[in-house]
Amino acid sequence: ERSVRIFSPSKRATQSGKNDGRMWRIDFDILEDGNRWENPLMGWASSADYQQSLQIKFYSKESAIEFAERQGWNYYVQEPKKSKFVKKAYSDNYKHYPGKLRMIKTK
Repeated sequence: ERSVRIFSPSKRATQSGKNDGRMWRIDFDILEDGNRWENPLMGWASSADYQQSLQIKFYSKESAIEFAERQGWNYYVQEPKKSKFVKKAYSDNYKHYPGKLRMIKTK
């Protein structure tokens, strides 16, 4: 029996990707016997399983769960990891810290 993963993708590292972290997605687990092979021309991994590359976007976790239940799919929810963000001032980059100086070498 195939299951689906419901997850919220991590926020992009660039400044332009701000809305992607708010969306929730559904994707399918890869089957053990999913008819996967290596493409001899390019060396890429190929597959006959069309569902492994399918992703469905939702605006909330609840709507993704409701959709999976209506389809009769087994699902599991992968909660996003929250990172701790320490708010600092720009002047903290130049603040004096007592102790041994760090030597950064380039070679």
